[in-house]
Amino acid sequence: MRKTMLIILVLILIAAASVLALPSLLDRKMNSVESPAPYPASEPAKQLHKQLFIADLHDDALLWERDLLKRYDFGHSDLPRMLEGHVGLQVFSTVTKTPRGLNYERNSADSDNITLLAMAQRWPRETWNSLLQRALYQAHKLNQASLHSDGRLVLIKNRNDLASFISAWQQDPQRVAAILATEGLQPIEGQLENVDVLYEAGFRIAGLTHFFDNEVGGSAHGLEKGGLTPLGRQVIKRLEAKAMLIDLAHASRPLIDDVLGMATRPVLVSHTGVEGTCKGTRNLSDKHLKAIAATGGVIGIGYWDAAVCATSVEAIVNAIRYTVDTIGVEHVALGSDFNGTIHAPFDVTGLPQLTEGLLKAGFSHTEIAAIMGGNVQRLLLSSLPAN
Repeated sequence: MRKTMLIILVLILIAAASVLALPSLLDRKMNSVESPAPYPASEPAKQLHKQLFIADLHDDALLWERDLLKRYDFGHSDLPRMLEGHVGLQVFSTVTKTPRGLNYERNSADSDNITLLAMAQRWPRETWNSLLQRALYQAHKLNQASLHSDGRLVLIKNRNDLASFISAWQQDPQRVAAILATEGLQPIEGQLENVDVLYEAGFRIAGLTHFFDNEVGGSAHGLEKGGLTPLGRQVIKRLEAKAMLIDLAHASRPLIDDVLGMATRPVLVSHTGVEGTCKGTRNLSDKHLKAIAATGGVIGIGYWDAAVCATSVEAIVNAIRYTVDTIGVEHVALGSDFNGTIHAPFDVTGLPQLTEGLLKAGFSHTEIAAIMGGNVQRLLLSSLPAN
């Protein structure tokens, strides 16, 4: 009997250890690169890269139980690698729910992968059943990383914060500004007042939908793929009143149309592809590119194959070139989707290769500076809350 109980205990411990190890294994497998670092680039590209303020509109690192301040040999980014890649500003998004059997075409909202991930990563118990608490916990993780970074990771909440950061960055670029975003507004849990809760927690960019339709509106990957709901229309007004930027990544086409029909401020698309170079469920049409640009917004070009139809620097540059030619260089930005379960050409230390790709494509130094971060800097300085 004693031997049987011992065997059962050992099996339980093995099972528990396997569950706890699973997130790290998934992280390694799902956030992969085409080739490992180091990433070679020409001397002219490296010299230009060192002069750039680089901004990226989408990184899902907060989903994973990695320490942002520690360097890893897997995943796409962390603060040490961002500093090596000369990143000046990173938007960190919070993922709170993804459907089982996730795909690009059609997903229901009645299942969830993140519950088990949250449990396995030992997130607080309140996150197990609350999407709002998951968003707030990831916001807390970013805030704690900032507090313990010795001033190298700076959480930005308003224009004054960003202006001060840029001034400090110009003196010493070994620092990264962090902006908090949510990937989909399912964390408001159908309650308009929870927009205010997210704002108070530091969120300044709001993606409306992710891989499924929610209470705000339709996803490009949902069942109905509809426009704004009545609650969604209230949410848009509340977001604009609070100077929170609206992100149309993953939005259905009717949802994009509805938002553009009522938006009075610039909107952005944090990470996407464009139909002109890569057909896809969520890739933007020329019509929507032009309408988003007309608001004064920016388009973040993604790095993964469904966005640009290949895993290569050339494919990213091709999408950037098409978008620049369609709506102008001032509306184009980077939207890597690092750590968002994608296979990328490089990790964040490989960004000089993208600078080199833009040089080879004939972009001027001024245009490259705008694409690599200047456009995002300008948008945020004019659109974040004043203080």
